[in-house]
Amino acid sequence: MKSVKEISTETKILNRLRNNPVCLELVNYLFNDAELQEMQEYANNVSIRRLGYNDHGPVHMRQVVGNAIKMLNILHDFGIKTSLEEEEIGTFEDSMCAVIMAGLMHDLGMSISRQGHEKMSALLAQPIIDRTLMHMFPNDLHRRVIIRAMTTEAIVGHMSSHKIHSTEAGIILIADGCDMTKGRARIPLSINTAPKVGDIHKYSANAIKWIGIHHGERKPIKIDIEMISEVGFFQIEEVLLSKIDASPAKKYVELYAGVEGEARKCYL
Repeated sequence: MKSVKEISTETKILNRLRNNPVCLELVNYLFNDAELQEMQEYANNVSIRRLGYNDHGPVHMRQVVGNAIKMLNILHDFGIKTSLEEEEIGTFEDSMCAVIMAGLMHDLGMSISRQGHEKMSALLAQPIIDRTLMHMFPNDLHRRVIIRAMTTEAIVGHMSSHKIHSTEAGIILIADGCDMTKGRARIPLSINTAPKVGDIHKYSANAIKWIGIHHGERKPIKIDIEMISEVGFFQIEEVLLSKIDASPAKKYVELYAGVEGEARKCYL
């Protein structure tokens, strides 16, 4: 059974896609895919209970999708084309389909191992990608091929360990880095109490109060972060900034962060 947080996040995603019937059908199909749901939940079990990491399950993957949709729509509002559009090989809708699928499947590999999980995610995702695209575009081989390839690039590239070249994959990279609020660290902090190397990631994520993604002032996308303590700067500087630096979409992003009640620090 889906959690309240999952359902709430799905509702926000559906609302953001209400004017895009194709992507709305796609995301509804994936939200109702029983195998994908089981894979997401098992990946989260391994991540939290076995490995002691933050949430990498259904809620996180939906949060990444929501972030990516918001950023891709902002670029669209500014008239900035995606890579598929720029190369005249696909449409904005095709790009959005790829971003949605990548977001919902990028951490499936956590069910196997943390090390190299992005490649394992791509491997585990392929059957779901194929059946989803066949459902959506049964008579359009071209769309199935380009969306599958773009989805795979975004999955493999979401850890910035594999160089990516498309705006779409770059958006997923940043969208993943933006999911680092305190709710993501709540469960692992309560379960794994023994100190261990890597705890800084949980404690720093727990210091992030909220993250806003808006239309920017100097650049199209503005990411604004508020934290309850300075330990949150670790999450921004060691995780989010490294992902933005490796993203082809970096040139479209401005980034601000600060402790509540204090002036924001401008990173980009």
